[in-house]
Amino acid sequence: MKFIVKSLEDTKKLANAFFNSLNEKGLFVTLTGDIGAGKTQFVRDVLKFMNVKENVTSPSFVILNEYKTDLMPVYHFDLYRLEHKGLKSVVDELREYSKDGILTFIEWADFAYNEIPSNSLKIHISYDEDDINTRIFEFSDVADENGEFLNKFKKETEKL
Repeated sequence: MKFIVKSLEDTKKLANAFFNSLNEKGLFVTLTGDIGAGKTQFVRDVLKFMNVKENVTSPSFVILNEYKTDLMPVYHFDLYRLEHKGLKSVVDELREYSKDGILTFIEWADFAYNEIPSNSLKIHISYDEDDINTRIFEFSDVADENGEFLNKFKKETEKL
């Protein structure tokens, strides 16, 4: 699924549709895209809808931020600063955080090579070539394991 986002308000609407599509099963989400494309902003907006009161920031320097919500625990990784050896130190955690009942976001997931669990939902965010303020969000299911979420998400986004 592809979405054209022309403003921060549109990003919030997409994040709200994402939030409304979640269920108790949770989700393992990989986020890829250039620096400044909107990966952290999308996560921040989703967590606002989950009533996270803390300041949601990119975990660039700490690798992982953890948030408690009434719906489920949320883990927010950023792999940008890890090299291959550093990645090996978090591989077990990545697999641990792909279990049911958890929402996990992995920014810069493309740095994880083949270590991302197969049950992930991929979100790629890119700039529109003609308008630097417009983003293109592409959602894809890596292993056809998130059909229930994607069906609900599709219905939610039709309301936008």
